[in-house]
Amino acid sequence: MMDEKDLKEYEDNIKLVSRLKKSNKYKYIQGKQITNEESGTRVYDIVGTRLPSVTTILNATKDQTFLNNWKAKVGNEEAERIKNLSSRRGTAMHKFLESHIQGVGYDDLTELGQAAKPMAQKIIEVGLTPIEEYYGSEVMLHYPGLYAGSTDLICLHNDLETVVDFKQSNKPKKEEWVKDYYLQIAAYAMAHDYVYKSTIRQGVIMICTPDLYYQEFKFQDEDLRSWKHKWLKRLDMYHEIKFDEKERTTPMKAEDFKK
Repeated sequence: MMDEKDLKEYEDNIKLVSRLKKSNKYKYIQGKQITNEESGTRVYDIVGTRLPSVTTILNATKDQTFLNNWKAKVGNEEAERIKNLSSRRGTAMHKFLESHIQGVGYDDLTELGQAAKPMAQKIIEVGLTPIEEYYGSEVMLHYPGLYAGSTDLICLHNDLETVVDFKQSNKPKKEEWVKDYYLQIAAYAMAHDYVYKSTIRQGVIMICTPDLYYQEFKFQDEDLRSWKHKWLKRLDMYHEIKFDEKERTTPMKAEDFKK
């Protein structure tokens, strides 16, 4: 006979495997993700073409002042520890959410997994409730010739075709701290609309902290278009940086000295 703890775990697992309705409206192109562990940069191989990832572009073009000040305050070693822990906990949380969306039984009995599980449950109970159906989970997207990336969910959310990204955070976020999340979603929406002739109208960022504080940042239509323009500016900045790097590392040839 189940005791109270076993019954709660059973009920939690049932919540995690209940399936969302799947629509096959879009046939997604698959590619290969390639990460350079040394530099932390990532590219995607899409039909034989390598494209920089959205996160690589954003990391290369963002203001590092806040991050550098934080590292100086806590020390490089502690900063790296926090970063790695957050990354692993986020990966564990994403795995629970992906399994729930796809209706696949899954559990992670590690200490980190058990910390991430209630975070995923909070997002499921609050964030996923308005979703009528989904088109793809862990969807690889690309804008031909420009960039690529993976988003957590493409779905119908409150009757709007929507890009959803799940995030974990060590503490609640202020809106001004999540601007790059908005840009990420704008990039994915542009790519999805271009390749699949869709009309993505909304982006939703779902965040949960280890103490189960849930936040949601949502933007639509005109606001989404505004963030697309801001994303294109960052993309231009990235290309300027890469051009400058290429200019600095390209050896000069004899003809370069000719008048």
